[in-house]
Amino acid sequence: MFVRTIAAVIAMFAALLMGASVASAAPAKYTHAQATAQLRAAGITWSSSGGCSDRNRPNCTSFEQVNQATIAGAKTFKSASGCALNISGGTETGHASGEYSHWNGYKLDYSLSTCVSNYITRTFTSIGGNKWRSGSGNIYFRESNHWDVTYYNCGGC
Repeated sequence: MFVRTIAAVIAMFAALLMGASVASAAPAKYTHAQATAQLRAAGITWSSSGGCSDRNRPNCTSFEQVNQATIAGAKTFKSASGCALNISGGTETGHASGEYSHWNGYKLDYSLSTCVSNYITRTFTSIGGNKWRSGSGNIYFRESNHWDVTYYNCGGC
C-alpha cells in the first residue's frame, strides 16, 4: 500500500510538471474483490436483489471500478456514526448517469436504518430536497427506500 501511495504522489507531481492539473487526474479505482475486502475488514455489509455482483446487470451490486475515496468514505461514515451499514447499490448499471455517478465510482446506496437516518439528519446540514451535506462536502440524498450518497472525497479519512 505504501509503495502505491508513493507511486501515486510521484505520478501527480509528474503530471503537474507536464502541465496537467491535479484535479484532472483520474481517481484511483478498486476492483470488486479489492473493494469487498476493504468493506469486509471494516464490518460493512452489502446486498444485492439479484444475489450477484455483475456490473452489467442492474439487479446486482458491484464495486468494480469504484473510487478508492468512495470506499474510504463508507468506512469513515461507519466509524463516525457507529451504525451498522449495508450497501445496496454500487457501480452496477441501472443508475442515473453523470460525472459523479454510480457507474463512475462516486456513489453508493445505503439501506435505510434508524441509526443511519438519525446520524445523517442530526449531524449533517440540510440543503433541501431530502439532501444533507457533510462537513467534507459529500451529499446524502434520502430516496424512498435507501440513502443515495455521493462521495466527492473520503469524508475526512
